[in-house]
Order: sequence, then structure tokens, then C-alpha cells
Amino acid sequence: MRVGVLTGGGDAPGLNCVIRAVVRRGVTDHGMDFVGFADGWHGPLTGATKPLDINAVRGILPRGGTILGSSRTNPLKQEGGLDAVRATLLDLGVDALIAVGGEDTLGVAAKLYEAGVNVVGVPKTIDNDLAATDVTFGFDTAVQIATDAIDRLHTTAESHKRTLVLEVMGRHAGWIALHSGMAGGANIILIPEQNFDMDEVVGWVESRFERGYAPIIVVAEGAVPKDGEMVLADAEKDAFGHVRLSGIGDWLARELEQRTGHEARTTVLGYVQRGGTPTARDRVLATRFGIRAIDAVRDGDFGQMAALHGNDIELVPLADAVAELKTVPPELYDEAKTFFG
Repeated sequence: MRVGVLTGGGDAPGLNCVIRAVVRRGVTDHGMDFVGFADGWHGPLTGATKPLDINAVRGILPRGGTILGSSRTNPLKQEGGLDAVRATLLDLGVDALIAVGGEDTLGVAAKLYEAGVNVVGVPKTIDNDLAATDVTFGFDTAVQIATDAIDRLHTTAESHKRTLVLEVMGRHAGWIALHSGMAGGANIILIPEQNFDMDEVVGWVESRFERGYAPIIVVAEGAVPKDGEMVLADAEKDAFGHVRLSGIGDWLARELEQRTGHEARTTVLGYVQRGGTPTARDRVLATRFGIRAIDAVRDGDFGQMAALHGNDIELVPLADAVAELKTVPPELYDEAKTFFG
């Protein structure tokens, strides 16, 4: 059996762990042959491939990024895109495809399965916003990186008595902001799920200064003030219809400096959250996802995605995996608000 593998969307720590597990398990235990598709859906769309065998996956367990490359190519937006993907798979003798990605990549995989392609999915997003799995790999690493940044910002904030704003990723879901903010002892956490009241934020900041301390604010890139609009880097959209977010941290710092009279500075983590060595937890989770995915291929369980439920890796339909986003529930955010101000 010949199996294709691709990694799509934004890179995440742990992608190489999945690739390694799929190939090692597939070759050693199932006698399978593999072909790696280059740069996400661009690979099967154009026939661009990379060698994928035991030698190719040696030493990649601790490496960030993906040896296959990634992109935000969307076959559904190109005329005849699905037919082109199916033709490539047929020409290369690929019997099944493993797609590793977030809601966009897996959304394409679900459409391919409906069109008759043997597909299995693996969930990947540092935002942790796929509802069908308890956790996605990459999330733990991103939270740890953001937490380390908060720990370092505390000393600068206190030394200069400034408001320091840390902007983290999170378009529609504030999981990174919430977890890193709580772990790092942030004084205010702002997330996309709840539009924030600027007067309330000013009150928390002033309360902090009145007690002789400087505030640390963690804000997700998709957070929006009440009666305001999402701050965008520009209006251009990618192939999946997403605008590029950036600037809520700078906007917040300017507003706070003007309204409180205290200096405010912004740190934007950006792609730093995606890069570098995955944590031990992400390595293990990604490895288990890869093993479950290739076993699903062996068993003919197509149209499914590997998912973490409790301590078990189970299969869920791809259609369910992309049906809705997992967002921060109000009660969990209320717990974090205990420490605001």
C-alpha cells in the first residue's frame, strides 16, 4: 500500500513527530510505502513531492516546522482543483492520504473524502480550537513560549513602572492567551470570545499602579473592544478567506497610555509561538496521533481524524472535526478574572 502525507496551514511544533510516527509505524509494522507531498495542498495539486522513508525521518523528532513544507493553498478555490488532486494521487499510485492540519486543511480533506478519496486526518493548530479533540499538538509549546515571555516581562514592567502588553495568537479562540496569562500571572487577559470594556481595563490598570505595581496584559490577536472593530494588518485575504490580524496590542497600549498617563509598551510574539523545539507533551501527543492515523489507514477507516479524548486517541469523522470551533467557555474565563487588576 502506498500512502501520501502532507502538512498544511501554519506550521506547529510537533508536525515532524507526526510524520516520523506515520512512516516508522507504516514501514516497520505494516510494510507500507510513502510519498511526501510538498507544501501542503500545493503538493497533490501540482504533483510536487519529497522522498519519505525511514532515512528521511531520522533525527526529526525534536525539530520544529515540517520537513515536508507547508502552505495555505486551497484546491477548492481553484477550478478543477479536486480533480487535479485526485489525478495526482492516481498517477503516483497513492492508495490513501494522511492530511495533517487545522480546520482549513481538514476541511479540504473532508471534501476529498466526499469525492471518493481515501483520506485520514490529524489535527494540528497551536490555537487549540478544534472541537473534536481535547487538545491539539503545538498548543502546549505555544503556551510555554508565551508563559516564558510573560515571566521575563514582569521584571521590566516593575523596573520601569510601565504597562506591558503581550499580544499572542488566537484569531477566534483565546486558549493561548488564557493559559499563558494564568500560568504567567498576568493581571489582565483579553480574548476574542468576550468583547472587552475599555473603561474596565483602564480601571484594572490604575488599580494595579495604585498598589505600587505595574500591570501585565495578555491580549489575543482577535480580541475586540466593545463597540469597536477587530484590528487588521490589512484587508487582504488568504486562500481560505482569512484576513491577517495584527495591531490590537499596539492599539491597546496607545489607548492605555493616553487614558492613564502611564507609559505602555507592546510585545508581539507572532511566529515565535510556532517555532522551535516542541515540548515533551507535544512530541508524545503528535507521535500518538501519527500512530493512530496510519493504523486507521491500515484498517480502512477513511474519512476519520485522530482525536484525543481523555487519555485515549480515538477516531472521529472528519465532518465533525471541522463542524465547529472550540472556544473558551465563560465560566473558565471567569476563573481567570479572579486575578485581574
